[in-house]
Amino acid sequence: MQIRNLTLIAMLLLASCVAPPPPAPPAAPVPPPVATTPAPTPRLSADWNDWPFSAGDWVYRRDDRGSIAVFGPTGQNAVVTLRCDLQNRRIYVSRVATAPGQRIVIRTSSSMKEFAAKPTGGMPVYLASEIMPMDGILDAMAFSRGRILLETDGHPPIILPAWAEIARIVEDCRK
Repeated sequence: MQIRNLTLIAMLLLASCVAPPPPAPPAAPVPPPVATTPAPTPRLSADWNDWPFSAGDWVYRRDDRGSIAVFGPTGQNAVVTLRCDLQNRRIYVSRVATAPGQRIVIRTSSSMKEFAAKPTGGMPVYLASEIMPMDGILDAMAFSRGRILLETDGHPPIILPAWAEIARIVEDCRK
């Protein structure tokens, strides 16, 4: 029995010699929050043909009043609309507005024309201009070399791609 007790004591002594597991490393300090600043507005060159397109796509549809092409990011309010009002035989170009404006200037690769602008009275606020269906600026928009610029006082410029939806609106109002 004594050997058994001595063996048990020896095993206990050996077991007590094992080093305890190392402590867990301390948690990494959390860095202080970094203040995010909005990305700077890209500096625009003097030639508007080099400016990036505004975000969005054109979508065409017909309704009871005629047809409409809307431009803007998917799932958001339109940035620009081009409407053919069949009853009045007029085309209306409108752009979202954050401030009052007196005019809308349309620039294409071949032409430029200024139109009086009026608020549409809805929400969100848009400024709109009326264009006669045979106005040459519409042809210039439909056949512009890739891009169209809309300028309005007090608002950032909008660079639109010259897609087929523009020509469809013009043709709808000229029938």
